[in-house]
Amino acid sequence: MGEAVETSYNPEGSAIAVAGASGTIGRAVVRALADDGRATLALMRRGPETDNTHDRVMIDTVPAGDRQKLAQSLRHKGVRTVISCMASRSGSPKDARAVDYRANLDLLKAAEEAGVEHFILLSAICVQRPHLAFQRAKLAFEAELIASSLAHTIVRPTAFFKSLSRQVERVRKGKPFLLFGNGELTRCKPISDNDLARFIVGCIDDPEARGAVLPIGGRGPAITLKEQGELLFAAAGMEPKFRSVPVWLFGLFASGFSLGAWASDWFAQKAEYARIARYYATQSMLLLDPRTGEYSDEATPEFGEERLVDHYRDLIGHTR
Repeated sequence: MGEAVETSYNPEGSAIAVAGASGTIGRAVVRALADDGRATLALMRRGPETDNTHDRVMIDTVPAGDRQKLAQSLRHKGVRTVISCMASRSGSPKDARAVDYRANLDLLKAAEEAGVEHFILLSAICVQRPHLAFQRAKLAFEAELIASSLAHTIVRPTAFFKSLSRQVERVRKGKPFLLFGNGELTRCKPISDNDLARFIVGCIDDPEARGAVLPIGGRGPAITLKEQGELLFAAAGMEPKFRSVPVWLFGLFASGFSLGAWASDWFAQKAEYARIARYYATQSMLLLDPRTGEYSDEATPEFGEERLVDHYRDLIGHTR
């Protein structure tokens, strides 16, 4: 993945390292840190892909799995806090093991070697009820982090604005918004990239965040999939138009693809994708009460000011 990019560095205090800095949330965290006046090290597995408009942002490209080079980079830049926003993009078992678990573990071991004090992990609220490969990989790394010598903070956000924006183009073209079942099977409190980034940055100096697992959502109340569609149509100035997709289809696809999973990674991945689709069609992204097995709108913490409907308006405006 290339050699480390050496940059001059004269910190006023310690630096904050961000792994997964090229991703959507990673870029938002880098911006929030720089805007807060913090010296920031953006760790990349490829060439520079993050916004670097601040002179306090340094970029290092470090080969995947090279713990020694990672440790050297963290030590050289005076890093005391690491924020990991790394996550597998596909959610397939192979990618989940490689990124959600192994890449984070490499970063953790390098951080321990470099004398880092605090590790903040961006996880996901869906690990509360793990049925999928990427959820199990995330939980496996969470256990490694908790057992490590570093102070830890685990942030488990609900749905992102981005994940609730995949049907914007459909609606803009006049197509119906797709519902799973009646569109009221699940609920969530989506949070924007900027609000989540500010929440994560706020964990750095908060003593109560150390040793904590922090579920977090955006402004409430929680909304159903149908309500998301209604917001999107309202943002587009269009009359709502829906089409229902039976949830049982995902189970059927998962079972069918699983028949060939033993012989082909392609079939195994397709089976997992179908299981992922079924999971999100049936499980709410809210805090789970382990005593009742029910998701709770009221118990899910809220943070931030940005609203999903405003996000939809911005997207609709950009696509016209």
